[in-house]
Amino acid sequence: MEEEEIMNHSRIRIGGEVNDGRLRFGSSDSLLPGLIDDVVLNCFAWACRSDYASLVCINKRFHSLIKSGCLYELRKQLGIVEYWVYLVCDPRGWEAFDPVRNKWMGLPKIPCDECFNHADKESLAVGSELLVFGRELFGFAIWKYSLISHAWFKCEGMNRPRCLFASGSHGSVAIIAGGTDKNGNVLSSVELYDSLTGTWEVLPNMHSPRRLSSGFFMDGKFYVIGGMSSPTVSLTCGEEYDLETRKWRRIEGMYPNVNKAAQAPPLVAVVDNELYAIEYLTNMVKKYDKVKNSWYVLGRLPVRADSSNGWGLAFKACGDKLLVVGGQRGPDGEGIVLNSWCPKTPIKNGTLDWKVLDVKESMGVFVYNCAVMGC
Repeated sequence: MEEEEIMNHSRIRIGGEVNDGRLRFGSSDSLLPGLIDDVVLNCFAWACRSDYASLVCINKRFHSLIKSGCLYELRKQLGIVEYWVYLVCDPRGWEAFDPVRNKWMGLPKIPCDECFNHADKESLAVGSELLVFGRELFGFAIWKYSLISHAWFKCEGMNRPRCLFASGSHGSVAIIAGGTDKNGNVLSSVELYDSLTGTWEVLPNMHSPRRLSSGFFMDGKFYVIGGMSSPTVSLTCGEEYDLETRKWRRIEGMYPNVNKAAQAPPLVAVVDNELYAIEYLTNMVKKYDKVKNSWYVLGRLPVRADSSNGWGLAFKACGDKLLVVGGQRGPDGEGIVLNSWCPKTPIKNGTLDWKVLDVKESMGVFVYNCAVMGC
């Protein structure tokens, strides 16, 4: 995309005037004296997000630029994406990890009540927001962290509040499917969240109600697999939602592993439109064959998943890599280990070449929530 086209499309406004699609400042209002603003914008669009805290100190115009969110929009147009890992492993709250700079950053405390702090929660990254779902004293609540403003806000509630649902995000939208309501009823209802407007839209129901299932986007469609329709009935079928036709398709035997009430939802991740999952009992990584509707084993996990029935472990896509986040206990104490593996890497003798990204000590060994945001 040509520079002129980029600037015309973005229509960035940060205190200057927009004339013919270009940002104009007076001589005293330049982003960097001596450089054309368009050049400065394109240069800083390539800067690492972890440097933004320093960039806002350059001058008031940079502060306005970053806080406006316009730089994120320009990065999006240029196809620049950085993947950060957001996780919470102890009561001290959420932390973000930048795998490129190997840097940890603490998030502000959620201004919620104590009930929300101590209740079970679910999380999801969509667009430039991190959504955290839980219970407050008077019912379900959703708090969202804005990457742009670096602050938490109360999010508009779903049309039908729930927990233990399947979820997945794609770009600026996310889909929440199934789960249970405040009375424990298992749901088949589905809702779409638009992070650009902060609103929820009701979608057609799934064929089957299900809780403790997992959701993901693949090939432009949304899928739900696993879960239970009642305390004793596990579901081995999957469901595919076409966003264009607004219809669900049932896929028999898509996830043959039988869920039990004490087990975590399926740990799944999609990289390059290929689906991967963790088999808890064997600590193996498996890949889904779309044509044969079957799974085959790739190799072993770098950590154990069988000791807690899959709970306390995160399995996520992080760009072109698979990410496993889990705890370890050693002679030097407890810590959280972040491991990654690129599926494009050749598998030798059934061994996956896992790389340790970092070890975060004194965080406990249980991952309560984890989400990956690409922005």
